[in-house]
Amino acid sequence: MNSFDTISVIEGNIVEQEVDAIVNAANNSLLGGGGVDGAIHMAAGPQLLEECRTLGGCPTGGARITRGYRLPAKWVIHTVGPVWQGGNAGEDSLLASSYRNCLELAAIHKIRSMAFPAISTGAYGFPPDRASVIAVTTIKDFLQNDDLLSDIRLVCFSRSAFCHYSSALNRIIGE
Repeated sequence: MNSFDTISVIEGNIVEQEVDAIVNAANNSLLGGGGVDGAIHMAAGPQLLEECRTLGGCPTGGARITRGYRLPAKWVIHTVGPVWQGGNAGEDSLLASSYRNCLELAAIHKIRSMAFPAISTGAYGFPPDRASVIAVTTIKDFLQNDDLLSDIRLVCFSRSAFCHYSSALNRIIGE
């Protein structure tokens, strides 16, 4: 199976994905927030917040894993993407680290299917054209040494994000 068979881009709501794990674009506290983070906490129920309180937060670029509670997904992998500061503050490497750390947790927990949101492209202001290339490249590189993950979805909440991520997937995997 090649990366193109494994990675897909869909327009939809990440909390509805029937995968082993969904990724939460969280803040450093992991205690909920707006956007994807708020939607995941609301859908998972109060037990998710209780478990997140035991984790002690998460650094930018890091990742932590919890149970999925009331979500269709068994796991939630929380990652903190970088806030866009113009592109000269290490944002690219921090975003790649977010994706890589999520994938590494997936490997540790023997996760076969997972769904990512467009990390950092909402309130954190990361340009989606740039973020999509980092996401697809990091996932493609990881898959070269992983044979367990067979379904990775890049779930885009808007048509605009869907177009950016689809374009990146076609350009990078089509190479």
